[in-house]
Amino acid sequence: MKTSASTRVFRFFPFKLLLSLIALALLFVGSILLGAKNISLPDIWSALFVPGATNADISIIRDLRLPREIGGMLVGAALGVSGAVMQGLTRNPLADPGLLGVTAGANAALAVVFAFFPAVGYFGVMIACFIGAAFGVTFVFGLLALRGKTLSPLRMILAGAAVSALLAAAADTIALEFKISKSVSMWTSGGLIGTSWGQLQTIAPAIVLGLAVALLLSRHLTILSLNESTAVGLGLNTGWIKVALYAAITLLTGAAVALVGNLAFVGLMIPHLVRIFAGTDYRSILPLSAVFGAAFMIIADTLGRMLNAPLETPVAAIVAVLGLPFFLFIVRKGGKGLS
Repeated sequence: MKTSASTRVFRFFPFKLLLSLIALALLFVGSILLGAKNISLPDIWSALFVPGATNADISIIRDLRLPREIGGMLVGAALGVSGAVMQGLTRNPLADPGLLGVTAGANAALAVVFAFFPAVGYFGVMIACFIGAAFGVTFVFGLLALRGKTLSPLRMILAGAAVSALLAAAADTIALEFKISKSVSMWTSGGLIGTSWGQLQTIAPAIVLGLAVALLLSRHLTILSLNESTAVGLGLNTGWIKVALYAAITLLTGAAVALVGNLAFVGLMIPHLVRIFAGTDYRSILPLSAVFGAAFMIIADTLGRMLNAPLETPVAAIVAVLGLPFFLFIVRKGGKGLS
């Protein structure tokens, strides 16, 4: 009965994905239209489809708003999918890259790069974020393994909080010692200001690769999220599947932090919202998490540009305002099952 219900939900997935993509396209056009300076639809058309067209508004679209909103969609998709994968792997409804040391590790790596390798360039910053993200999640699971604790949701959140606090303290210490606090704070405050085509060319391949790995393994993740013993009984090589999926999480989170800094709660909220429409099948959850995450980031960035125009409200603040109540709601809803 459960399997047939899941199959029935998956049957409507193409229709749901199509509607989601249409909504995302409309939000994308709206984000280009709105801002400190409003843009007309004909200028958007010319900027996208008429190569020789040029005026002040078209330059704003091509040089500022297009890379910024495309970057927002990439980051939203990366965080949405990485959060969904992490929740499936750990069978933990509170799992999120920002809550399990991944984001904090990437931020700490940023501080190290700014302090010791200031001339490394944007590609080097991205590589450092990948290494830091991998270190953060490895530290959390290593800490639990060292103490011989089971991977219960509550213990994972506590271990993640402890590791995140430690890595954040390390980043702050390095920033103060080497007088780079301003540079680190500007990067990790979470925003898309100044996103360039060059930065997108650097991070896009990593995000696309991470998304591809996650989507290819979505069926295996569905089985793992239900019961690992069942997965082993079906002949799945769970060890290699987990390694590949954690590598995907590292790629996605590292690239996102390299572009916008620390954005907590996105990876927590988006998969929960998607499950309302997608059920429990990760073949549906992951693609819709990518689309919903992209849409959420476009909305957050547009609000950041509009709330106090011509000044900008940090995207991280908007995400936190939306995410904290959602986090508390999830904790209250699932609190009895966390011990």
